[in-house]
Amino acid sequence: MEMTVQLTIDCSDPRRMVTFWTEALDYVPEPPPGEHATWRDYWTSIGVPEAELPPGAGDLPESIVDPTGRGPRVWFQQVPEPKTAKNRWHFDLKVGGGRDVPLDIRTERVRSKVARLVASGATILQIKDDPDTGFYATALQDPEGNEFDVV
Repeated sequence: MEMTVQLTIDCSDPRRMVTFWTEALDYVPEPPPGEHATWRDYWTSIGVPEAELPPGAGDLPESIVDPTGRGPRVWFQQVPEPKTAKNRWHFDLKVGGGRDVPLDIRTERVRSKVARLVASGATILQIKDDPDTGFYATALQDPEGNEFDVV
């Protein structure tokens, strides 16, 4: 039996999270299946009662996918409660290229990605710069406070 993986992230504003994480992960908004104009149209076509769909749900994409088909689907599930504690997991966006790439080049790649993400709504929490060990990374938060690293 084939298995697929979906990462579900609880949030208050799925549209904002789709916009941010498409930039962060180089993903694209997932189009609705078939000939459906919106996800809401699709959900109602398969029998999801309108009473179960909050206002605006499915009118715009609430999930993103890897255009190469390698990474998991990410669904941003709207929930009423806010985030209240530190994540128990987080994304590591590995853009530097690994230890085989010179530190100055890895550092520039990380800084470049971080600058784009800050412009998209991220907040820098900490810059981890240790030239003695050849390590450079930045810890950030997405627009809803979820922690992640760019390495």
